[in-house]
Amino acid sequence: MEPAYVRWRPAPAVRPFAAWYTGYAQPPLPAGGRHRGLPSPYLTLIITLDRPLRVAAHPDPAAPPGQYDTLIGGLHTTPALIEQVGGSAGIQVALSPLGARALLGLPAGELAGADLHGTDVLGPLAAELRERVGLAADWPARFRVVDELLTRRAVPGLLPAPEVAFAWRRLCASGGAVGPAELAGETGWSGRYLARRFAVEIGLSPKVAARVARFDRARRLLQDSAGARPLAELAVACGYYDQAHLTREFAALAGLPPARWWAEEFRNVQSPVDLTGADSAHER
Repeated sequence: MEPAYVRWRPAPAVRPFAAWYTGYAQPPLPAGGRHRGLPSPYLTLIITLDRPLRVAAHPDPAAPPGQYDTLIGGLHTTPALIEQVGGSAGIQVALSPLGARALLGLPAGELAGADLHGTDVLGPLAAELRERVGLAADWPARFRVVDELLTRRAVPGLLPAPEVAFAWRRLCASGGAVGPAELAGETGWSGRYLARRFAVEIGLSPKVAARVARFDRARRLLQDSAGARPLAELAVACGYYDQAHLTREFAALAGLPPARWWAEEFRNVQSPVDLTGADSAHER
C-alpha cells in the first residue's frame, strides 16, 4: 500500500458520535521507532489494515504491552507509545465521548485511560469491520464500510443528559478556556454534581477536560504551522499564562516539551488530505 494520510467526514447518521475518520499508511521507521498517541477530546477506534497495532506503553502504566487488530481507547492524560517498525496502515475513528453509549454501549467514563481490544467492546462487529475494510478497494470504499457498520451499530437515544452535552461542547468550542464554575453556572448544576456526571459520561473532570482541550488546540496549531509558530505566541493564543506554562503542560500531557515533540513526531503529524469531497454520493 502506498504511503497515505487521508481524512473522511462520517455519514450523517454517524456525525453526532464521530468527528472524522483518518486513513493512514506509513512506511517503516528506523529500529526502535515509536509514535506517541496523545491526549485529545476524542476516544479512539483503530481498525488495522495489515499487521496488528503494537502498543509498547499505555496511558495506564499498569497495562502490559500488547498487539491489537482493532483497538478502542478512552480519554487519557498521558501518551500511549505505539511501535511502528515495519510500517502500519489502518483507519482511526475520532469518537466523541458523547456518543460512547450510542456506539459502544457504555459511557466513556468506563473507558477512561484504557486501551481495549475492539472485540471486548464491539463483539463480533470489530472483526467484521477489520475484514470488510481490508477487502475494500480504496480509501473511499473503506470509509463507506465504516459508515455502514457504525450506522448499523448506533442507538441514537443512548445519549448523556443535555446538561453534560452542553458543557462538553462548550468546553471544546472554547479550547478549554471556560472554567468549571462557569460551566456549572451555565448548566444550572452545582460544580460538584457536574464533576460527578462528567466522570461518568466523559471520563475526566471538567478541570482536567479543559486541560486536555487546551493542549489539543495548542498541539494542532503547532502542527498546522509545521512547528514554526513561536511558542510564546502559541501560549498566548491558547490561554496559557506564558511559554513556560505551555512547556510544562506539554511535558505533562505529551511526555516531552513541544519543540522536542515536533522534532520526533513531525513525520507522523502531517495534515491529512480530505477525500470527502471526492465522492459526491457520500453526502446523499
